[in-house]
Amino acid sequence: MIKKLVMATLALLGLSVAFAPPGLADDFYGAPCNIPASVVGNVQAQLATVVQENNGGLFTPNRMWSAVVDRQGRLCSVIKIGDAWPGSRAIAIAKAETANDFSNGGPGGIALSTANLYGPTQPGGSLYGLNNSNPFNPAFNPQGTGIGYVPGGIITFGGGVPLYVRGEVIGGLGVSGDTSCADHAIAYRMRAAAGLNGTPTNDNIQYYPTAAVDPSQFAQPHCLGAGKDVTP
Repeated sequence: MIKKLVMATLALLGLSVAFAPPGLADDFYGAPCNIPASVVGNVQAQLATVVQENNGGLFTPNRMWSAVVDRQGRLCSVIKIGDAWPGSRAIAIAKAETANDFSNGGPGGIALSTANLYGPTQPGGSLYGLNNSNPFNPAFNPQGTGIGYVPGGIITFGGGVPLYVRGEVIGGLGVSGDTSCADHAIAYRMRAAAGLNGTPTNDNIQYYPTAAVDPSQFAQPHCLGAGKDVTP
């Protein structure tokens, strides 16, 4: 009986996929990136140079994953430099998704880096619980997967920045592989070098002056201390 129920459920799932509206499938799964390849390539090309700069962190040069998503959240590119932690791949993608998801353009628009979201997502903050809103799809954990799809994910510490062209968000950039403070410095500098930093508001990292966290502020704690962390 149980076997028959399982088979019937699988059959229904197969039918639902087979008869899904083509427009929905094209919009959210396996569709081409909406950022021109030349723009994506230019962003990612900055990584090799930026990791040689003084970004703080644990490694010199920094070891890093870098991911770009478009405005619809589709993964456009993932690259790695050095022996970066394998687990940082998914984090980089999730940072790109987060910065894109919670930034906007136009009159009154607000740019939010993932570093800006640390404070308000802490207990007592106005965005507490945001980390549970859009989990990363584990199907895209294997290296080489996810291009053209929407992996999702929410990360609320440094390393993700929105990408802007003429005052409008075109996507997000996320990097991971070092402290979150160093990650932010690298993403922030990569975006600037690629000329996609025309944000409507300042989304640079703001550090809490002490170890105390005030969830009303869009800031995050130091990683290695004020003498080692970098504000780009």
